[in-house]
Amino acid sequence: MFPEEVDHALALGPHAIAVDAGSTDSGAAYLAKGMSKNDRGSVKKDLELLMGMQHTAGIPILIGTSGQAGGDLNVDWTRDIVLEIAEERGYTPKIALLYSEQSPRLVKQKLADGKIAALPPLGDLDEETIDTCLHIVALMGPEPYFAALDAGADIVIGGRSSDPAVIAAYPLWKGAPAGPSWHAGKIAECGAQATTAATGQRGVLIEIHEDGFDVEPVDPRFRATTDSIPVHLLYENKNPWKLTEPGGELDVQDCEYVQVTEAKVRVTGSKWTPQPYTMKLEGASGNLFQTIMIVGITDPDVLAEPQAFHDKMLFVLTERAKSATGLDEDEFHISLRMYGWNGVSGMPPAPGSVPLEIGLMAVITANTQALASEVAKACNPYFFHMPLRSGMELPSYGWAFSPGDIDRGAVYQFVLNHVVSVEHPLELVRIETLETPSAGRLVSSAQAQ
Repeated sequence: MFPEEVDHALALGPHAIAVDAGSTDSGAAYLAKGMSKNDRGSVKKDLELLMGMQHTAGIPILIGTSGQAGGDLNVDWTRDIVLEIAEERGYTPKIALLYSEQSPRLVKQKLADGKIAALPPLGDLDEETIDTCLHIVALMGPEPYFAALDAGADIVIGGRSSDPAVIAAYPLWKGAPAGPSWHAGKIAECGAQATTAATGQRGVLIEIHEDGFDVEPVDPRFRATTDSIPVHLLYENKNPWKLTEPGGELDVQDCEYVQVTEAKVRVTGSKWTPQPYTMKLEGASGNLFQTIMIVGITDPDVLAEPQAFHDKMLFVLTERAKSATGLDEDEFHISLRMYGWNGVSGMPPAPGSVPLEIGLMAVITANTQALASEVAKACNPYFFHMPLRSGMELPSYGWAFSPGDIDRGAVYQFVLNHVVSVEHPLELVRIETLETPSAGRLVSSAQAQ
């Protein structure tokens, strides 16, 4: 939300402020390392605006998937910024912290009890995979936010949460119907992205009523339309009519969308069907290491036959790595990415097309950084000088950097994409409550039973 939106938002009389603050979109590193991909200054600036609104209007703030990934470290990082702002501005909010990080021991027990099932494309889980995880989180529904609001929290800093759940939590807590609340949560998960603003950097106002909900952008320069609102069910969702969430399924097949004002759309017909309660598990590992090399290629022979060049280069580098290091082929992995040809899509362009240039990146992966670096150094001369065919004049490609081999360090990847069945929604959630000032004095700490 931008500063110019604040007064307009407050004039609309909101009952709560809800923010989805994270995502898995940028990969597993942020869960694995317990860090945000956003700089602290920008997050503090946003929180200053939100806490200013909260202080003025006396309404709660609900923050989901705090600190990008929603792990315990990510929650604590956000907590510290909130406490810093409170001290600087003299605010005294009651703060609830929702932690959903899980121990490998507990996940193994759930696995042994037959409570864990895979989500495609992953297969059955095993204990060895669990042991590779640096951090594991369980994706929360709205119920932990209910508990925080019941405890009188002014600011709720949540761990990994369903995107729509954090938006739907307040109206559900107040007794609003489930279908409209969950549907509204899905529409508002990315702020005003479902409006003509087309960006999550803007705010949106959601009003839930008995048979539906209204949606409009907070900034009066933008509009919600009967085209922009329904298509948001396609966003990060394989089915445009149904959305599976913790504890149920949203069905929007029978919804009607009406333009009630130039900027506001009314949605009716949203249905919610309760289902057995499950929570998605996300686990990030970091047990592999990489070194990369990048060259730029304008050689016309290579540009005329990039696929043949790719195949030969991959073969030559693999054989060179084995002969120079003594490693077996299953002890390392080399991939080549040809930007300008197929580096993004992985698919060659239309037949007969010739790129103007290619940025070739070699990615060497091994079990240790030392091994990845050794393979890269062994391959360096070939990566720099290999001609398309034997007997051709020896080329020199353009190094992007010197030295040419760049150690990336650990490779972080999601290795858990599973759901765990729970007895009740708070089973895997730990709730702590803080009161300010007193430097964030802990008032209570409870593990839901």
